[in-house]
Amino acid sequence: MKADLHCHTTMSDGSLGLEETIAQAKRYGIDYFAITDHDTLSSSSRAVVLGERYGVNVIPAVEFSTYDSKYGTKAHIICYNPEKPNRLEGLCLRTCELRKKRGKQMAMKVIEKYPITLESILRYATGSKVIFKCHIMHALMDYGYTTDLYGKVYDELFNPATGLCAEEVSTDMQDYPEVHFVLELIHSAGGVAVLAHPAVFDNFELLEELAAAGKIDGVEVWHQSATEEQRERLLKTAGEHNLITTGGSDFHGFYNHYPIAIGTNYTPDDSLQRILKRKIK
Repeated sequence: MKADLHCHTTMSDGSLGLEETIAQAKRYGIDYFAITDHDTLSSSSRAVVLGERYGVNVIPAVEFSTYDSKYGTKAHIICYNPEKPNRLEGLCLRTCELRKKRGKQMAMKVIEKYPITLESILRYATGSKVIFKCHIMHALMDYGYTTDLYGKVYDELFNPATGLCAEEVSTDMQDYPEVHFVLELIHSAGGVAVLAHPAVFDNFELLEELAAAGKIDGVEVWHQSATEEQRERLLKTAGEHNLITTGGSDFHGFYNHYPIAIGTNYTPDDSLQRILKRKIK
């Protein structure tokens, strides 16, 4: 079975709409697919229906942004296949409201520097209703201020130390819910909790602590951010604690930092079955 369990759409910071993304998964011969938009489950029901139409098995999922206070860093937790998704709605709404506020603040700062309109940015945020950095950059590209989504202008605006929006970028994680709270909430909703791309935020020690305490169900091993050595470390931790091991493209379409197509990474069949059956241990 081909299972790509990490993908984003215009419901968060992806460039392709929900149906177009699922149709593309079908073209790639994907059997099981998870739409893991950031902090929202609003498209899950429609995604499942569209998946049935296109012959793709869609697993309801959401990627939560969390804060690890011990190590002072972000950690992304993907919740798969929750039995009671309504228990997650409050958290999704709260985090999205924080994102909306921060996105608007960044947009207004950029508009003061570059004479573009707020509407030119919002046109790219119609699906998510949240302004992400990629939406601001897309608008700047439209008006000829840059030809690169991630380059000199992006760094000038969003470098967490020196950028125009450094305050918003550098402090955003402290507004996110604590990782332990999110894990408890996911389990109360009957979901499977997987630590996404540990290499991105250097969450290796966090993973080992959570695994030893029995608080995490799985880890995303096959992701382009991890080196071979890091993947071996993740597999070792997973083997020691019987964790689910997943893989996914982390597809964002045009908004990817580097070329990544759907189906770049896959989840092994045994882990897929554990997610489908919610067989955590």
